[in-house]
Amino acid sequence: MKDLVIRSFAKINICLNVLSRREDGFHDLDMVMVPIELHDSLLINEVKNADNNFVTLDDFSGVKVRHNIASSALSLIQKKYGIKKKFRVIIHKVIPMQAGLGGGSSNAAFVLKGVDKFLNLRIPTEELIELAKQLGSDVPFFIPCKPARCRGTGGEFEPITIKNNYFVLIVKPERGCSTHDVFEASDGIDLVTGNVDSVIQALAEGDDKLLAESIVNSLEEPASKIVPEIKVIKQKLEKMGLNIVTMTGSGSAVIALSTNLSLIKNIARKLEDDYVVEITKIMK
Repeated sequence: MKDLVIRSFAKINICLNVLSRREDGFHDLDMVMVPIELHDSLLINEVKNADNNFVTLDDFSGVKVRHNIASSALSLIQKKYGIKKKFRVIIHKVIPMQAGLGGGSSNAAFVLKGVDKFLNLRIPTEELIELAKQLGSDVPFFIPCKPARCRGTGGEFEPITIKNNYFVLIVKPERGCSTHDVFEASDGIDLVTGNVDSVIQALAEGDDKLLAESIVNSLEEPASKIVPEIKVIKQKLEKMGLNIVTMTGSGSAVIALSTNLSLIKNIARKLEDDYVVEITKIMK
């Protein structure tokens, strides 16, 4: 194979409960994660006569990336399966960074899947998931990339069903949120939690009223202390007629779900001059 181009999808958290801080410093979570059609694009090809891999991003958002775990994913799968070939991975970024949309974790997971496909290794899904667990909490989710209830640090998940075909409005303020900073801030305050069972029931039955009443993100309060605009955006979306509104992940993006695409497009037009705005769909 000469070149492989694959899509690296984003995710949203429809509900996120932080249950406790573990002895290892991580947190036990109980959350609903759903992939969305918004995606980065990965170009993977082999580099002949090279001693190193090359992983590059074409992001111009100004966000400083200390470490790209896509590079770690590439090294990990090479070591695990004794792959001597070297690769060039070019990541075309569309997923906003520091938004709670899992862009970096997705890139890492899809690098694993991309190398597997490029070399026709046919690695079992469970093996890829175990590799992904070594890279980060959200990375395993992107191996199957299906709606799921995720527990523990994020690596334990079970599939869920979604009845409605939701469109997703994503609104992100200019300032992003560092996951580390948000979790650090969360340790000093009492966090709210939601009923994940009710969220799962509402999604399965297509009950928008129950869904709107049940969604909670435990990290919204600490994230809003870092980026106060999160609460402002949430209030704006609710005043404009959207009911299923929450922050995703550790922020700073706020999401709204609706089956009414016209409403979402109309609201997006009103906000796009002030924020990063994306319209996409959930993936089932």
